[in-house]
Amino acid sequence: MRKTIMENVYLTEERYNAIVEELKELKTNGRKQIADRLKHAKDFGDLSENFDYQETKEDKSRLEQKIVELEEILRRSSIIKKSDSSLVVRVGSKVKVKKNKEILSYSIVGSNEAKPGEGLISNESPLGSLLLKRKVGEVVKLNISKGGVIYEILSID
Repeated sequence: MRKTIMENVYLTEERYNAIVEELKELKTNGRKQIADRLKHAKDFGDLSENFDYQETKEDKSRLEQKIVELEEILRRSSIIKKSDSSLVVRVGSKVKVKKNKEILSYSIVGSNEAKPGEGLISNESPLGSLLLKRKVGEVVKLNISKGGVIYEILSID
């Protein structure tokens, strides 16, 4: 899913730092490796029929696109801050809910960090957006193709 330019990207401090490190690595070692490969490929002569050269040029293009993408994420990012107040669900909240008789825990994160299988759900996901701004004790209904699923908010951290 492609974000529009104006949208915030919510990141934990850890994820923000990981992106900064990845960007640094791509700008230094990534670019150096591509430059070395290009130099090596040029040594083989005729560039128009040089597969290694063409492939490396494509790799360079992908690397530069990734750098631009990461820079844009960092530019638009908002670091999720911990709050003493856990009165309502917000990005960064850990929410315990009851679904049927099952107790589930979710952390509401930005879409960049979502891993539903690990309990990290995006603030933009159907359930994540439904839980936002809700309080303990509230009941929400997630409409799905087979009807609806009821969630009761048990706690917010």
